[in-house]
Amino acid sequence: MIDRDNNKRRRLVEFKDGCRYGKFGKTKAYELIARERIRAYKMGGKTLIDLDSVDEYHASLPRVEARTS
Repeated sequence: MIDRDNNKRRRLVEFKDGCRYGKFGKTKAYELIARERIRAYKMGGKTLIDLDSVDEYHASLPRVEARTS
């Protein structure tokens, strides 16, 4: 994911709160960051997660189709 809108106000939260918001653990969060599916920033020693990127990630997930018997 590329951050193209630098003027947009970011909703940044601490790493653990971003994981809680996204409903994933820290291993999955680091995987998503590495694959550029969610955005993260460093502020001093803290990693902050961009909640808008988490929303974008959730919106990109494939829908599960209902099975009919």
